[in-house]
Amino acid sequence: MSQPVRFDDVSLVYPGSTDPAVSHLDLEIDQGEFLVLVGPSGCGKSTSLRMVAGLEPISAGSIFIGDRNVTNVAAKDRDIAMVFQNYALYPHMSVAENMAFALKIQKASKAEIDRRVKEAASLLDLTDYLDRKPKALSGGQRQRVAMGRAIVREPQVFLMDEPLSNLDAKLRVQTRTQIAALQRRLGTTTIYVTHDQVEAMTMGDRVAVLKDGVLQQVAAPRSLYDEPTNAFVATFIGSPSMNMIPVALSEAGASMGDHTVPIEPDRRQKVRTATALLGVRPEDLHLTDHGASMTVTLVEELGADTFVYGEMVGADGETISLVARDRSHQAPHIGGTVNVVPERTYLFQMDGDQDRIV
Repeated sequence: MSQPVRFDDVSLVYPGSTDPAVSHLDLEIDQGEFLVLVGPSGCGKSTSLRMVAGLEPISAGSIFIGDRNVTNVAAKDRDIAMVFQNYALYPHMSVAENMAFALKIQKASKAEIDRRVKEAASLLDLTDYLDRKPKALSGGQRQRVAMGRAIVREPQVFLMDEPLSNLDAKLRVQTRTQIAALQRRLGTTTIYVTHDQVEAMTMGDRVAVLKDGVLQQVAAPRSLYDEPTNAFVATFIGSPSMNMIPVALSEAGASMGDHTVPIEPDRRQKVRTATALLGVRPEDLHLTDHGASMTVTLVEELGADTFVYGEMVGADGETISLVARDRSHQAPHIGGTVNVVPERTYLFQMDGDQDRIV
């Protein structure tokens, strides 16, 4: 039966290091929830997953699966199933034998093994491949076999460590849809690690963003996008990234190049300094016949969308890079000058913590 997972003030410091790989992680994953851990390389997301699996020791804190404290429980006794990046299939075994291996170790009956393998194969459209060896399968099929091996165990928790990273772009999109649909059908608590924020946003019930071993924010994908808690989350979530523009604040608003962006007095008064970061998502930066001047450096035409990249001169003379999503049918010329005006803005502190100003 699926169980919730809880990190209770969990930290991990590797021997010989002074900086924690994971620091004071408090996080609850509900029963049946699909939670995605996302962040840049080295942020601690895979380490967090491996701590749940029992593959990494914990320096401080506790991990619970259901009501059971599994901090000091051996990996084999945690009732979890893990799907790895490289699939980790046995090349000399058939698909059916790979999927059944863990059940044989558990000394399940032949009838029970046969039932579970056939059910998983049917779910994953692998019934016609049960007698094949992994070398006779495509990358996507091997990935599904790895999923099947986890499913047949009927664990309390699924742990997935970048399982799609070895697939090509088209197959990744197709397979991530299948995994999300399969998880909802099975209802098994799932923790999924990826560095791909698009993958995170399209798959997770909630997304947890980590940086340098510290949890920055955990929320539903839409909330994470619309209400980032700090500048790191704001720029990490969204593609292209949110524009971050250093601005000087005054009674009139924020100075964005040669244009002043109105800022509500209550928001402005919450900023503790005379300068701040003005955040604007590309879809909220509009090309108009007035506003801040921007020199076009690149135009990306992607069919439904056109992204216009450019540079403007900031308040203190520095060059600021910007990107805007253009909705017109006439893309500007590279080297030309356009005017941009932000519609929706975010304000962030520039004093190190970069807290979101609401």
